[in-house]
Amino acid sequence: MIIAENLKKTYGGTTVLNIPELHIPKGQSFGLVGNNGAGKTTFFSLLLDLIEPTTGKIRNNKIQVNTSEDWKPFTAAFIDESFLIGYLTAEEYFYFIGDLRGQNKADVDALLAKHTDFFNGEILNSKKYLRDLSKGNMKKVGIVATLIGKPEVVILDEPFANLDPTTVSRLKKIIRELAADPQVTVLVSSHDLMHTVEVCDRIVALNKGEIVKDIRTSAETLKELEQFFAV
Repeated sequence: MIIAENLKKTYGGTTVLNIPELHIPKGQSFGLVGNNGAGKTTFFSLLLDLIEPTTGKIRNNKIQVNTSEDWKPFTAAFIDESFLIGYLTAEEYFYFIGDLRGQNKADVDALLAKHTDFFNGEILNSKKYLRDLSKGNMKKVGIVATLIGKPEVVILDEPFANLDPTTVSRLKKIIRELAADPQVTVLVSSHDLMHTVEVCDRIVALNKGEIVKDIRTSAETLKELEQFFAV
C-alpha cells in the first residue's frame, strides 16, 4: 500500500530522514516510534506531501504522492491543530470535511453519534470555536474528522498526547476497530511505547532519521523497545 524508496530529507546539509526502503502493506496497523528529532513527523509530512523529499519517493497505493493528488480521496490524517480551521465550531468543521469527502449531514451525524463517549460531552453543542478548545479537545476533533468518509489510509501523529487516561483508552479502542478492517491501513507515531505496541501489528523505531528496528508486535515487543531506548 505504502512504499518508500531511497527516501531522504536534508536541511542545510543535515540529513533528518534516510530510509532506503520501507513497505507498509494494505491493512496493516503500523507504529512509528522514536525520540524527539528521530524523523517521525518528517516521514508523515513527506507521506502527505507537506514537504518535498530531497531524494527518493513515497507511493501510496501505487501513486507517487508528490507528483499526483489522486491519493488524497482515500487518505486522512491528523498531524496537529494546524489541520483544523480555528474559526469554525466542531460541528461546522465536521460537516465541512464531510462535504469534501462526499458525505451528507446525516452520514456525519451518524459517525459523531458513534463517538459520543470519545467527546465526553465537551465538544459537540458547546458552540465554541475550535481555536478556543483545549489541546486535548482539538485533538479529539482532528482524530474523529479523519474517520469521515471511511478512508483507506489513516495517519495519526502523536494521537495519545494531551489526552486524559479515559480518552486514551477510548482512542485505543477506535484505532483497534480501524485496524480490524483489512481494507484500512493505520499509521500511528508516538513517544508512548506502551500505547503504540497495544494498537499496532508492527513497530518501526527511528533514530536520527534511520530505521533501527522493524518488528512484528509480540508479548516481548514493549520490553525490547524499552531496553533499546534505555541505552
